[in-house]
Parts: sequence; C-alpha cells; structure tokens
Amino acid sequence: MLKYIKEQIKLIKKNDPALKSILEVFLYPSFKVMIYYKIAHFFYLRHHYFIARIISERAKRKTGIEIHPGAIIGKNLFIDHGSGVVIGETTIIKDNVILMHEVTLGATGKETLKRHPTIGNNVFIGCGAKVLGNIQIGDNVKIGANTTVLNDIPNNCTVVGVKGSIIKK
Repeated sequence: MLKYIKEQIKLIKKNDPALKSILEVFLYPSFKVMIYYKIAHFFYLRHHYFIARIISERAKRKTGIEIHPGAIIGKNLFIDHGSGVVIGETTIIKDNVILMHEVTLGATGKETLKRHPTIGNNVFIGCGAKVLGNIQIGDNVKIGANTTVLNDIPNNCTVVGVKGSIIKK
C-alpha cells in the first residue's frame, strides 16, 4: 500500500499544476477515493461484497466520487476535481486515464453481465461526459465535455457532442 500511495502522490504532482505542497495531496478527493477503492476491491475479489460496498459507500460520502468495488482500474487513473464521478461495477479502465468532474462510466439498463464501458490506455474524458453501456473506448481517445458516448470509439480519436460524434481521426 505504501508503494501505491507513493505512485498516487507522483501522479497527482504530474497532473495538477495547482499543487503547491506534497501535503496537499492528502486533501485531494482523487487520492482518498483511490485508497478506499483499493481496499474495497480487495474485499470484493474475496467475495466479501457487503464489506466492499460499505467501504465504497463511505468513500462516496467522503469524496463525492462513486467507484463500485467491482470495477477494474489500471495504473495511473487521475480524477481531477472528482465531484459527481460515477464508475460502474463492470467498468474496466486501463492505464493513464484522466477523468474530469461529473463523468459517468455507466450502464444503459439494457445489458446483462458486462454492463459498463471499457476505457483504453491514455484516454482523457472531459467534465460532464457520459460513457454508457458495454462499449469499447480505444487508446489515445479524447472525449469532450458533456459528450454522451453510446457506441465504440476506435483508437486515436477525439469525440464531442451530445451524440458523441468523431471529429478527428
């Protein structure tokens, strides 16, 4: 866990130019929620679902960020500001992903089993974006603020708009 805390400090320093002191990292909701997530995910993987949910619910109340303990999160997830972020149970987030505030990685209500998106490596998701359903977001994708994405997005694209239109390949 100490190694993970050091990685989180380094990640926040890299991604937030407003950081003036290492001690400030301990005030960041992103830092706090990822510690809670690691603990909750540990219990979830051991089928202690109720304990995992208690921990994740506490994290939600403390940070305003809801991460289901069943979500699979790779290295270097950075949640900037954090308020209103929701990450569903079957979400998979690969490495080096940045989420802004009010991002939802959720379900449409029409799927069973895998209900949430898979987010590739090096993805940026702007504030208020909604990525919904069992869809694939490729590597090196940028999703603009308030964009709704309901379909797969290939690698190296920029997506904007209410219908999530690809504007750049």
